[in-house]
Amino acid sequence: MNEHNIVLEYSYDLGIPPIPNKTLEGFAAELDIVKFEFHRTHWSVKDVDLYRTLLKNSQPRRQQPKVFQLAEIENIEPSLVSAMMPFSSNFNAVYAALKRTAESVGLRCRRADDIWENPAVIQDVVWLIDRSRVVICDCTGRNPKFSTKLASRTRLVAKSF
Repeated sequence: MNEHNIVLEYSYDLGIPPIPNKTLEGFAAELDIVKFEFHRTHWSVKDVDLYRTLLKNSQPRRQQPKVFQLAEIENIEPSLVSAMMPFSSNFNAVYAALKRTAESVGLRCRRADDIWENPAVIQDVVWLIDRSRVVICDCTGRNPKFSTKLASRTRLVAKSF
């Protein structure tokens, strides 16, 4: 690099398929691309988060369940841990220990009864699971077959089944 020239080196990752212009035109405004830029070859510097914009607009939309709602695009919060357990004071000590442990490593732990953002508690439960990096389920006293139906981000904890 000198005062008049900048040299860039780049390479294509052949494992990543190209994005057709037609697709990019659908969210061009988010990329700060104007129409004429689709019809000429040039380099351009934009003040946008290319990775996040492409991720948001390129992921397939999620199929919506009938009982509760999911965000159209998965958005996992890297520091969020959810604790799934019965809403009972018998589990308060377990939940307090989970919160302390999570906080000690820079994470925040919540359970659905902390939220109360939706009229139906199931929506708060689903929202929490869907956005969490880690889901911890206390299955104490539950049917062991229940554990086979849980998602891959889930860690099971049980005193006894």
